[in-house]
Amino acid sequence: MPRDETGSDKQSAIVAGAGFGGIAAALRLRAKGYDVHLIDRCARLGGRGQVFEKDGYRHDAGPTVLTAPHLFEELFGLFGKKLSDYVTLVEPDPWYRFQYHDGETFDYGPTDADTEAEIARISQNDVAGYRSMAAWSKRIYDIGFTKLSAVPFHKPAFMIKQIPDLLRLRSYESVWSMVSRHLKHDKLRRAFSIQPLLLGGNPFSTTAIYGMINHLEREHGVWFAMGGTGALVDAFDRLMREEGIIISLNTTITQIKVEDGRASGVALETGEDIDADVVVSNMDPMHVYKKMLPQSQISPVAKIRTKTAKLSMGLYVLYFGTTKTYPNVAHHTVWFGERYKELLRDIFKNKKLADDFSLYVHRPTATDPSFAPDGCDSFYVLCPVPNLAGGQDWAIEGPRLRDRIVAALEDTMLPQLNDHITAEFAMTPKDFSNDYLSVDGAGFSLSPFFTQSAWFRFHNRGEGVRDLYFVGSGTHPGAGLPGVVSSAKVLETLVPVAELDT
Repeated sequence: MPRDETGSDKQSAIVAGAGFGGIAAALRLRAKGYDVHLIDRCARLGGRGQVFEKDGYRHDAGPTVLTAPHLFEELFGLFGKKLSDYVTLVEPDPWYRFQYHDGETFDYGPTDADTEAEIARISQNDVAGYRSMAAWSKRIYDIGFTKLSAVPFHKPAFMIKQIPDLLRLRSYESVWSMVSRHLKHDKLRRAFSIQPLLLGGNPFSTTAIYGMINHLEREHGVWFAMGGTGALVDAFDRLMREEGIIISLNTTITQIKVEDGRASGVALETGEDIDADVVVSNMDPMHVYKKMLPQSQISPVAKIRTKTAKLSMGLYVLYFGTTKTYPNVAHHTVWFGERYKELLRDIFKNKKLADDFSLYVHRPTATDPSFAPDGCDSFYVLCPVPNLAGGQDWAIEGPRLRDRIVAALEDTMLPQLNDHITAEFAMTPKDFSNDYLSVDGAGFSLSPFFTQSAWFRFHNRGEGVRDLYFVGSGTHPGAGLPGVVSSAKVLETLVPVAELDT
């Protein structure tokens, strides 16, 4: 067994990629007694949860919505510590605002009473349907999240055992179909089916298992870390350093080394090799299996997955500040264009960049004014677009899309935006490919169809290579912060407690 670079006699582990899945994996391996080295090619921890600053404006680069905070609490609890001693979480009110193409809005959360009052304002007859949907969502949550989110799906026999529950929960239907069985008004159907899109899935094809998100939010709330998601990353940075985890940033791993059929370490872009007893990848498994492992070592199942996998859409993200405030704009807004199903078909199936769009608008200054100079606002606008398989030239299409988005927001929720926009920049699917080594610039790795979930998703244990494990959005249970943090929890049953190197 290789000695860690510190000279320790403990078994060593390398975690390749420092997104939230990698951070959670590093902490769980450290709690198991491993000497852990966490490596990432970005300038700071967090993976896609980077922080951008420009001209006094701050932006969370990736995830902005925190749900299931108990999963973060667990990681601090592994070392007898409390999340609240490192970062402060607050609950926006409302959780989300949905703004429709005709100007009507619908506020969701933070209480059931608040939500039901809004539903009644739009469609009184749908209040009972919302209650029945909430009860159904809890049934899915009790199985899909509580029972199965942190267990490995490596054996077909285990998957087969779940079939009765999956059939009872109608996992073969889509989130849209599930929501439509309970709600009749189109605006409410849109509001309660949109969540899979924020995890890389088309609501019209994503398995209804993701209908659990409604109960997840109602059970655990929707939260924001003061200082942004970057402040939560900083809290984990402090915890890991306190617990002796080695962190290397601005460091690119080019290969996972394999000796005698087992992962034995990593090779760096600098030419340096680092040995380890265990390697955990928080990188896109599509990229790892295609380019970072000897093809002779990979199992046929993994090869088939890399050839047949359907990836999530891409993301165009526009970041900007404004030289005035928009106090009537909520912290989180989902802005719907007129088309819904047809637009999603263009994005996911046709790989077409349409003239219209739907948007997620993040205004963190609604909760935390420190994101912008006094009297100003900070914004992040996310627009689902085709991934790079669509063939768009983002050097051309990016500026065009930017102009359409700014014009649409100025006409609706951000009047006089063109006069007040400042310090802007954008990310396109090309940036996701370059910065995060995401295949085709996909925003969330694999799309969450039923046939790309559980056993059908990339496994948490390396396929064909011993002592290699995977966490993150491309593995079970899937994308989103609860998903990637739970993927690291799967390691509890896969990776043995560290032994002394004798």
